[in-house]
Amino acid sequence: MAEKSEIDVIRTLLTSRPRPVGWAERRKRIEEVGAAWPVAGDITLEPMQIGRFSAEWSLAPGSDASRVLMFLHGGGYCSGSIVSHRRLVTEAGRAAGVRTLAVAYSLAPERPFPAALEDAQAAWRVLRTQGIAADSIAIGGDSAGGGLTIALMNALRDAGEPLPA
Repeated sequence: MAEKSEIDVIRTLLTSRPRPVGWAERRKRIEEVGAAWPVAGDITLEPMQIGRFSAEWSLAPGSDASRVLMFLHGGGYCSGSIVSHRRLVTEAGRAAGVRTLAVAYSLAPERPFPAALEDAQAAWRVLRTQGIAADSIAIGGDSAGGGLTIALMNALRDAGEPLPA
């Protein structure tokens, strides 16, 4: 019998129990799904606190630590986390050959808009104050994180700030 594809494994995980009700249960489930693929053993992880939220650096061997992918996770602005997206972020960094900063931005409904955008702006400012040039930073994300990426880039442009790579 053929090995299951990753998407088949995800589908099995998602359908193995009833759909969660409530934010705490939904957030727990997305982390369980993300944990199905642990981080590779050669990845270095380093937690970081930025104001009211946490972030996490990751670095794969041979990557250029002077270049950064700032990653904003998906989850509809109300779920998702560093934990649920850790493997995705770390492997994106490996593929790009850069260091990553995963940002655990504030989630709704507890912290509604514009909290997530303010957190993304704070993470950007921290990178810039650490002396990392704007053109050495890429910003990206999946799903809601992609929308937050565009919102951040528009805010930077409107403020006349240097834009990311």
